[in-house]
Amino acid sequence: MFMQQIDIAPARIAGILRAAETAVRAIPPAFPLSATVAVNPFLGQSGEDLATAAARLARVAGVSILRPRAELAAEIAAGRINDDDLAEALIACRSALKPADLALLKARLLASPPAPQALPTLADLAARAGGTDWPAVIARTFGLWAAGRFDRGQALWTPAPGQGAFAAWREWATHDLTPEIAGLSGFCAHVAAAPDTTERAILRAASRLGIDEAAAPTAFHRLLMDLGGWAQHARWLLWEAELKGETDSTAADLLAIRLVWEEALLDHAPSVAGDWAATVAAHAAPVAPTQDQVIDAILQEAAERAHQRRLAAVLAGPKAETGRPALQAAFCIDVRSEVFRRALESLDPSIATIGFAGFFGLPLAHRAQGTDELAAHLPVLLTPALTSTAQAAPEVEQATRIAARATRAWGRFRQAAVSSFAFVEAAGPFYGAKLVKDALGLSKPPAPAPAPRFEGGLSAEAKAATAAAVLKAMSLTRGHARLVLLLGHGANVTNNPHASAYHCGACGGQTGEVSARLLASLLNDPEARAGLPAQGIDLPADTLFLAGLHDTTTDGVTLYEDAPAPTHAADIAAAKDWLMRAGKAARAERAGRLPGATALTIAARARDWAEVRPEWGLAGCAAFIAAPRAVTAGADLQGRAFLHSYDWQADQGFATLELILTAPVVVASWISLQYYGSSVAPTAFGGGNKLIHNVVGGIGVVQGNGGVLRPGLPWQTIHDGERPAHQPLRLSVMIEAPRSAMSEILSRHPGVRELFDNGWLHLFALEDGRIAARYRPGLTWTPVAEISWAA
Repeated sequence: MFMQQIDIAPARIAGILRAAETAVRAIPPAFPLSATVAVNPFLGQSGEDLATAAARLARVAGVSILRPRAELAAEIAAGRINDDDLAEALIACRSALKPADLALLKARLLASPPAPQALPTLADLAARAGGTDWPAVIARTFGLWAAGRFDRGQALWTPAPGQGAFAAWREWATHDLTPEIAGLSGFCAHVAAAPDTTERAILRAASRLGIDEAAAPTAFHRLLMDLGGWAQHARWLLWEAELKGETDSTAADLLAIRLVWEEALLDHAPSVAGDWAATVAAHAAPVAPTQDQVIDAILQEAAERAHQRRLAAVLAGPKAETGRPALQAAFCIDVRSEVFRRALESLDPSIATIGFAGFFGLPLAHRAQGTDELAAHLPVLLTPALTSTAQAAPEVEQATRIAARATRAWGRFRQAAVSSFAFVEAAGPFYGAKLVKDALGLSKPPAPAPAPRFEGGLSAEAKAATAAAVLKAMSLTRGHARLVLLLGHGANVTNNPHASAYHCGACGGQTGEVSARLLASLLNDPEARAGLPAQGIDLPADTLFLAGLHDTTTDGVTLYEDAPAPTHAADIAAAKDWLMRAGKAARAERAGRLPGATALTIAARARDWAEVRPEWGLAGCAAFIAAPRAVTAGADLQGRAFLHSYDWQADQGFATLELILTAPVVVASWISLQYYGSSVAPTAFGGGNKLIHNVVGGIGVVQGNGGVLRPGLPWQTIHDGERPAHQPLRLSVMIEAPRSAMSEILSRHPGVRELFDNGWLHLFALEDGRIAARYRPGLTWTPVAEISWAA
């Protein structure tokens, strides 16, 4: 008979529940496929340094988040990491476990540390004792339930809608005989008799399994990591709820479910009780890195310093500014824009480019044509303050909605259990022709959406204030060209579940089209322009703003001429020619990196259904530079740097600097660390193999026909089949601004400060376009004179 009582002292109840909350927040959120954005997989470990986080994740996930030592030793042998890099990394390390000198550090390069092993779960121990693969049974049965539970419109039905996740699972599991068939007799009765609330279930399990307050944080974290992407999706539900000032208990519900399994398996295999007690004792021990983990963290730091040294050599100081540009083009700070910007500027010295986050400072929730749903078009760290729509006239809108409903109904008919077979027989020949047309790129592209507009409109004062705020944030308050392009970005890909991951992260996984078109309309609006002088901005009367979309897969640019501009026809024609030529040059550069690509075939990859690498996305990202474009103009940054235009001398009160450090820098760090995590720990934080992906619930993918949801980047996104396409480096942030201003901002934002203090990001101060100082933990700076940049 399974035990029911909760034998736990009242004073410890709060500690156990607090540990459950800690474990939930140690898990990163995973956004659904419809609006995938990069997430820092170490979000819950940002309060620790890299070596300590490595120790924690080795314990709870059995992965190393440090690069293989042999890999770094090869870079040292090849001279890419030199003795100065190693010595500086060794000096900077604050651990008492570090080698005493450089010679000892280099001697350890020959050693191969053991692969990390996660502390076992009871499912692991029971599997070893009895031979049944209980972790696989749990993954399969839980995954089947979770796929229906979290479905976002893909499934034809959802189990127990309207209930909390724990209650819904209990109802399901009391009728699921899979565990009992596998040998876990009495499991259905055990679930039926489980406590009826999440908190009671967690407390009873802690009592039954002997998990005390010291062991609970990592013991619970271990179980949530065991659920892979399902736990991360639940963490996203909590993230979304908290943005709205609410809460969500789904992640805690999943922990309770996993603990119910552990209880059952302990009763099923009582012989493992001794091993389990030793495991609990290991969980209770403080998390502390081994000497090998400290050494590998030092080597990682050395690799990053080597990259910083090479980057410093490229940043040779600002170039002289010319007169009024013939064209200004504002791009997203996305690293893919760096290649195109450099190509565009090379065509004519009168072309100037600008870098700014691709939502262009408009905190939008957008209602697209044919739907009443609002989609966030802004960084996931922010909440929308404006609402926009692209809905057309009522009669057009009605026709669009009817067509959309018909498409959905047709899709459900095709997927239904019986009609799916008849569909293939009856409609197969007609679909054959459609498949051929799609494969050859002969299908008619969808009609462009109507120009977006603010719902309810904005007052003249609000228009001027919003326009001024955006222009100041973009450091675009003077020197305007006759034509200013606002170019968002998106990606044109086919048959790719992760399509939204190629779109704009600053737009919440949407393209930048809506934001660019709205801002262009706002900056051209007579009422907005009339109010700008009062905001301290004088726009030339002949300046026209024009929106566009940079397709990062094909390097084509679409311009949206939403309003007639006959006075600028020649300027627009010249811009189109420049953009076409820049796209050709960018394709030629990118083709050298893509396996099997040529400059002529890059566009075709976007419509190839079998193409697993339509582009490299943000692979290679390693630096974030906020400075006037003159600092980086002409420098070949190889598509590895986020470039944000910023002029601190025009930033009164440093409000824009504060925005940069707390939003774009953090978003860029999420991107950088997602690529890092997917590279070094793909089993925990990677998306697996694209070739065997199946979409589940519209929220994510599994490998094969079920099991654990796979978050993060697919392997083909970071590897070309022979060698890595991404070098895992923590982001180097370089900002041209007074050090005192940056320190003051970090002191007001402890969550951002800990990213720098704990080494998840590097921060440098630029002066006159050159690196002047490195940030050190505790709001201190090391002048560049004390840093060796020797080759």
